[in-house]
Amino acid sequence: MRLSTKGRYAVMAMVDLANYGSETGKPISLADVAERQEISLSYLEQLFGKLRRKGLVNSVRGPGGGYLLARESSELRVSDIIMAVDEQLTATRCKSGGAEGCLQDKSRCVTHDLWTELTNQIYLYLNSVTLEDVCQRRILGTSGIQVAPDTDGSAVAAE
Repeated sequence: MRLSTKGRYAVMAMVDLANYGSETGKPISLADVAERQEISLSYLEQLFGKLRRKGLVNSVRGPGGGYLLARESSELRVSDIIMAVDEQLTATRCKSGGAEGCLQDKSRCVTHDLWTELTNQIYLYLNSVTLEDVCQRRILGTSGIQVAPDTDGSAVAAE
């Protein structure tokens, strides 16, 4: 499973908005966010349309306009941001929430429960992290384990 650019960019842009918007209290233009985060402006406009419709940001029109967080960064969860831009948080290849499995006969594969539980853990983790946590860098090393690729490409726990 891989988080797509849609979810990653939405979180990056919201952290930028929280960092720069809280400093000034003024709306932040998407052009500024795009430049700082090196994200396409047109892509950000699409994402912020979804974020606005879901009530995570407010837009201000006119000169000096831009976007502001709709709630305090301590009240915005990373999972809310990712789901607002229609990102799928699923590690299974089965339809989310459906009774049908991914095999041709509609049964579930032998690893279905493993991937379903991984999906649940990812959601629980992202739901436990607020935008403020990311801005304040309070999530670095929360697991106590850092995983780094070994020279042969396999993952090893870094000490």
